[in-house]
Amino acid sequence: MERRTLLTGSLAVAATALAAAPAQAHRGRGKDEAATRYGRVRGRREGGIVKFLGVPYAMPPLGELRFRAPQPLKPWHGVRDTVDFPNPAYQVAGGEMGPAGNGRMPAPSEDCLYLNIWTPAVDGKRRPVMFYNHGGGYMIGSGSATGQDGGNLARRYDVVVVESNHRLGLLGYLYLGFLQDGYAANQGMQDILAALRWTAENIENFGGDPDDIMVWGESGGGAKTAAVYTMPAASRLFHKASIESAAPLRFPTRDGAVNRADRTLHLLGLTRRDIRTLHDIPAARLLEVQVSEAANGVAPWGDPDPVLPGFGAFVDGRIIPRHPFADGAAPFSADKPLMVGTTRDETVFFSLFGPKDVFGIDDAGLRSRLSGTYQGAELDEIIATFRRSRPRATPAQLYFAITTSPIWRDAIKIAEAKAAQRRAPVYMYQLAYPDPTLVPGTDFPLGSPHASDIPLKFANTASDKPAGERATARHMSALWAGFARDGHPNAPGVPHWPAYHRRDRATMWIDATCKIVNDPDRSERLYWERRA
Repeated sequence: MERRTLLTGSLAVAATALAAAPAQAHRGRGKDEAATRYGRVRGRREGGIVKFLGVPYAMPPLGELRFRAPQPLKPWHGVRDTVDFPNPAYQVAGGEMGPAGNGRMPAPSEDCLYLNIWTPAVDGKRRPVMFYNHGGGYMIGSGSATGQDGGNLARRYDVVVVESNHRLGLLGYLYLGFLQDGYAANQGMQDILAALRWTAENIENFGGDPDDIMVWGESGGGAKTAAVYTMPAASRLFHKASIESAAPLRFPTRDGAVNRADRTLHLLGLTRRDIRTLHDIPAARLLEVQVSEAANGVAPWGDPDPVLPGFGAFVDGRIIPRHPFADGAAPFSADKPLMVGTTRDETVFFSLFGPKDVFGIDDAGLRSRLSGTYQGAELDEIIATFRRSRPRATPAQLYFAITTSPIWRDAIKIAEAKAAQRRAPVYMYQLAYPDPTLVPGTDFPLGSPHASDIPLKFANTASDKPAGERATARHMSALWAGFARDGHPNAPGVPHWPAYHRRDRATMWIDATCKIVNDPDRSERLYWERRA
């Protein structure tokens, strides 16, 4: 339960300060305006790019539209200013949100169906489009966070970056469709689908290529990307994808979503006959119920709770008709290249918010902490396997390697399922930059924890960071932009990245010096295969 709760904070903690870039003046009329199918919008020129912030892509899901599928926009007259970051989805406010935040974005609101666009120019050029799904475990986050600001990607690599806000948590995934017609399933994912459809229909007017759209995301955003890859209605709207620090082989089922809905109604003092009442309950009360539940999020890896899952994407039979990769990759996405990978030290992140004693455990502490998951001979075997694989690791390092390895194991299963289609390539990676920064109050180096990839792949590493970190950011951001452009991740000064196959399991090791590693941590992989 603790890991699921901590997961929801990944985006907020990972956001780092965006390196300031000198503003470049652009002259000429109308260059900061663009047409959409619904009306014209005016963006803001800054730092050599044009930003369109808070562009609406669907009607606000308020009142009678709460819990329903997103509804098409109504056209407007004149030019609409889109120069400020929009409302995040309703959630527990993060550090950049609202009056108590740093002023970057407004307070969370149900009126949240907006997207942000960073483009080098509104000039008719058809650039690759990078459509990013923010993280936060379906519970928190925003398409406006500092660490994932799209400005540097757009400026350095001549791409268009799009990020949406969409309904989260209870408001995004409470399933009422089994009770009454007209209510949505996976309304949060349908928001993302609407934003992606808006992008396909309008991005050419913002300097982007509607025939070259990459969908990508980290953590909860990686799970959302896996969902997009598994949604038939999305298949014609994007052309490649990247699932990062998330390995959702399975989603909760419709039965689980029904159980969660019944549980939610009970906590609100309602019955199935009281559906209309849900439109009148203040959003703050709904958030209280959401937060009060112990399993208030769905981890973007591993099998979900089959009885009472949290709020997140689920197999409803129509919008999401199948599990993402447990039964093979979706056939309607067979021709779409895929990247999938993790950070080297994912679970270090989840121990940063509580007592720090885990970072100094001894062998007895290692066994104690793992004993809730592994017992007896199984516990002995997994510790022995990882100790042989990593002979110089401390007990704490072994603990994080062992708890990270199921995420990598499931990422491998995704790659294997994709490769088995023999249609489009799949590319595997590990972010392995060993950040030497010590965890506060310990002598444990941070390494490459969950969410540390966000500022790197967005080229948002500050100029005062160590040279190795800045080099890693150059490589990672260029590789991701190369994949957006060509369907094959490539970058200057980086080795050729071969597609992943079971015969050699080629994996890009992303660091200050990148390299291809075949079948990394092979003995650990074989351990999991023996247990399957």
